[in-house]
Amino acid sequence: MKNTMAKKGRKSGLIPPWMVTYADLMTLLLCFFVLLLSFAEIDLIRFKQLAGEMSEAFGVQRQVPAEMIPMGTSAVFDRFSPAEPEPTLRDEVRQSTTLEQIRHNTHRQQVRARVEQRLEQWHLKVKDALSAAIDEGGLRVERQGANVLIRIDEQGSFPSGSADVTRDFSQLLQTLSVTLAEIPGDIAIDGYTDDVPIASSRFRSNWDLSAMRSATVANILLENEELASERLTVVGHADTRPLAPNDSEAARASNRRVEITLQLGEAVEREVLAAMPPPSEEE
Repeated sequence: MKNTMAKKGRKSGLIPPWMVTYADLMTLLLCFFVLLLSFAEIDLIRFKQLAGEMSEAFGVQRQVPAEMIPMGTSAVFDRFSPAEPEPTLRDEVRQSTTLEQIRHNTHRQQVRARVEQRLEQWHLKVKDALSAAIDEGGLRVERQGANVLIRIDEQGSFPSGSADVTRDFSQLLQTLSVTLAEIPGDIAIDGYTDDVPIASSRFRSNWDLSAMRSATVANILLENEELASERLTVVGHADTRPLAPNDSEAARASNRRVEITLQLGEAVEREVLAAMPPPSEEE
């Protein structure tokens, strides 16, 4: 009976009911593809948003990867023009710190230059005061960094094995004390001997002799009341710090000596800093 009705339907030209649903589906698909074609001229980012909304509406959860970001115009650039950049607080602090460092470094370099100049001035002043003794020999003045070293040989200053100065050496020390009173800084007086042992009623060893010679030099210098006694230190080294090996008479003679060291570094720096103004913001 069913076959008979189907044959009748085909013969009569009637459309089956499922064709209506099929036709509606095809129409919707056509509209969908037309809609997709119309989207092809807009930017990819907006298309992704619309496609995502439509896929969710049709129950499809799929991400569409973007091959490239479309280049387009921006409303921000169309309506607004870029302004001149203004320095941030961080930039201002950094700039201020840099300028402060530059001023500080410049001031420090100026201090060092003036300290060096002042040290050399004192060095030359001592040499001028002792120029006659330097020319005669037996006395040398050397610049050693921030110190000025006065090295006095035993010959012409002390009799052998004695701590009593000669008359000429005493006058030389009195002249030197005037210059030392003008120079800032501490003064170290060190006595040295050779390795030949000494034993006498006055000196039990070379330690006694070297220390007594240093003390004798200090006492003569301090006869000048302008020279402050707290600036002086006296040390005896005996034969522990020779300039040369004690293997000849000439070497032993060079080791028997008294050294006066003018320690100028810190005192000259304080003197220079007191005379210089601090670094200002206008530098």
